Amino acid sequence: MDPELVGLLGFVAMLVLIALRVPVALAMIGVAIAGYGYIVGLDPALGRLGSDAFRGASVYSLSVIPFFILMGMLLSSAGLGSDVYRSLDRVLWRMRGGLAVATIGASTAFASVSGSSVASASTMSRVAVPEMQRYGYDDGMSAASAAVGGTLGALIPPSALLVLYGVLTQEPIGQVLVAGFVPGVMTALLLMLTAYALVRWRPALAPTARERPDLAIGQAVKLVWAAPTIFAISMGGLYFGIFTPTESGAAGAFLALAYGLVTRRLDRGRLATAVNETIKVSAQIFLLMIAGQMFGFFLAVTRIPMWLGRTVTEIDLTPWLIVALIFLVYFALGAVMDELAILVIMTPMMYPVIIDLGYDGVWFGVLTIMMLLTGLLTPPIGLLTFVVSGLTRIPLGDVFRGLTPFWFTLCLAIALVIAFPELATRLPELMR
Repeated sequence: MDPELVGLLGFVAMLVLIALRVPVALAMIGVAIAGYGYIVGLDPALGRLGSDAFRGASVYSLSVIPFFILMGMLLSSAGLGSDVYRSLDRVLWRMRGGLAVATIGASTAFASVSGSSVASASTMSRVAVPEMQRYGYDDGMSAASAAVGGTLGALIPPSALLVLYGVLTQEPIGQVLVAGFVPGVMTALLLMLTAYALVRWRPALAPTARERPDLAIGQAVKLVWAAPTIFAISMGGLYFGIFTPTESGAAGAFLALAYGLVTRRLDRGRLATAVNETIKVSAQIFLLMIAGQMFGFFLAVTRIPMWLGRTVTEIDLTPWLIVALIFLVYFALGAVMDELAILVIMTPMMYPVIIDLGYDGVWFGVLTIMMLLTGLLTPPIGLLTFVVSGLTRIPLGDVFRGLTPFWFTLCLAIALVIAFPELATRLPELMR
């Protein structure tokens, strides 16, 4: 049997196993061992199982992932997301739909220091959605504001997904992280503008007025100072070359811990919970990364990436149309698969194609993560929609209904980054 055919059968077998609810990492590892064993031999395949797992998990650059996750868990436990929301609400309370805009803005600010989409969406679901419901906001609008803001945790640095992309492609992690900043802020502004436009177009989605929040401007500043400070030190140090990516994550985690202890918001129980959740999430990411590397090596042996690249270059299509087709595949997968799984499965195949077409690898990384953001909101999987629906008890159908306009806004943001690559590449170029 030709190696290319073995690779295609292996890819189909992996999708079948995932459809049968086999954990993604185990499906990838099982197919990689079986396929590599068929081509090379079982003993070399089992040998790679041991060597790849150790070598993959011991990569120094991966140490940044637990630090970023710990930072997000500590800040979430310390209630920083709630503080940012209350502060923005104090500024925007006169605006029609101000609570929805404040929710998206607070999610953006919290994402800039936590790097966690789930933590951001969970925090806003608990804090902002009950407040919006109390003032008569439409349930779909309330849930959508919390869910769509949470997606930015995967794009705005620090982001574990951007780090993982850098490890999988060997792109400079610092540059990949920084590249997500401008597209992330742009996307947040577009989402906030969408929320404002929606309530102007359909006034029933939001009330006309409400009482002034019981919070002075000075108090609002005191509540929110930690978010820009931690971001400036952690990401600013990375951008200006003061920190390596790992040191940047360590600095952020230390500052998050110091903030929680100084403000006395982190007791022993909350600290233990944050550490425990960090271990669980980090283990999941590391296992998927090891599986992705093994599956990528299996694909390399089958010569699938080279065959795919050769086939794509022989097709009489313009490069931008090929990129559009690749992202249509990401759209389809985002509706039925987890974003981490898509990243580790598709990157080893698509990255060489993108490089052969002459595109920038950092730019492709930002676009990949932006495509995954849509998957966090797309039925039937839509992880963040289930998180928000479960925490707020708003029916899933209402959540998806409220999200539809924001989903198109995310597509607009993706189109802008495709049309203007400098949005993602300008800051990384200044670091080189």
